[in-house]
Amino acid sequence: MVQTIKHHITIPVTEAGKRLDQVLAELLPAYSRSRLTQWIKDGQVRVNDTVLKPRDKVWGGEQVDVSAQITADAIWQPQAIDLDIVFEDEHVLVVNKPAGLVVHPGSGNPDQTLVNALLHHDKDLSALPRCGIVHRLDKETSGLLVVAKTLPAHTSLVAQLQARTVSRQYEAIVVGLMISGGKIDKPIGRHPQHRTKMAVLDEHLGKEAITHLRIAERYRAHTRVFCQLETGRTHQIRVHLAHANFPIVGDPVYGRRLQLPSGIDEALAEALRQFKRQALHARRLSLVHPISGETCTWSARPPEDLQQLIKLLRADATLDLQADDEDWGEV
Repeated sequence: MVQTIKHHITIPVTEAGKRLDQVLAELLPAYSRSRLTQWIKDGQVRVNDTVLKPRDKVWGGEQVDVSAQITADAIWQPQAIDLDIVFEDEHVLVVNKPAGLVVHPGSGNPDQTLVNALLHHDKDLSALPRCGIVHRLDKETSGLLVVAKTLPAHTSLVAQLQARTVSRQYEAIVVGLMISGGKIDKPIGRHPQHRTKMAVLDEHLGKEAITHLRIAERYRAHTRVFCQLETGRTHQIRVHLAHANFPIVGDPVYGRRLQLPSGIDEALAEALRQFKRQALHARRLSLVHPISGETCTWSARPPEDLQQLIKLLRADATLDLQADDEDWGEV
């Protein structure tokens, strides 16, 4: 499937002396500058019926015709996979992803992914970059994820993520008793020895990564933590919490060997032994709607396995601190 974008515009004289790619980014703000630059390079933008280069200057009065096409990726096929849709309109779709579902097809996961499910739900998503997905969740992390259904919505959501105005809040069960919340500001990059892992690195080697933490509940030997992302590095919450010596329960990559506290309730002990994924859930998502401009917020309760773990942790210990699930407040 191919989606065609067509625009006819006249460059104002006030733009005289500027680069073509810069002017188009100002006149067509619904599309990213990188996308417009690629269209220019591909000859899908004509100025006075002539193909120019992105760096060429314009002087005002030129007639610009944009006729750009995006071709669907034939490798990604629709598959009938159940979706838990929290919200949908003609511009955006918000899903509650279950643990165990990979977001994109890739090495080792050629199909049966969220992308395949989305294409079955709406075939027009095939015309969008990565089928409209603008941010990821790890395979074994559950929770909310937003999908753009149009190019303007995609451009807006990407811009919001880059501007750090999208609020993404998670909850995690960690090993150890956290004394207080706060902020972890530690650069993250590819692990120098284990290339499939991420790690906290020196500032000149890693990229800025900031996670805000708030304690939700303390148990006898574990803590339930609310986490808010300021940046969005790969495995950011998992890496930051492990670096702070509070690894997420069940994390097969960044966790530690299971050690059960003495005197632990047997039901809880068995639940901890059987919890083979990171106990991490994307609980709340807030952003500005790409078209209406309204601030939208969605929330999703943890899946059953995580709810059961929380129930057993509560039963095993008297809570030192409780917090209202629906009152995040300021970190």
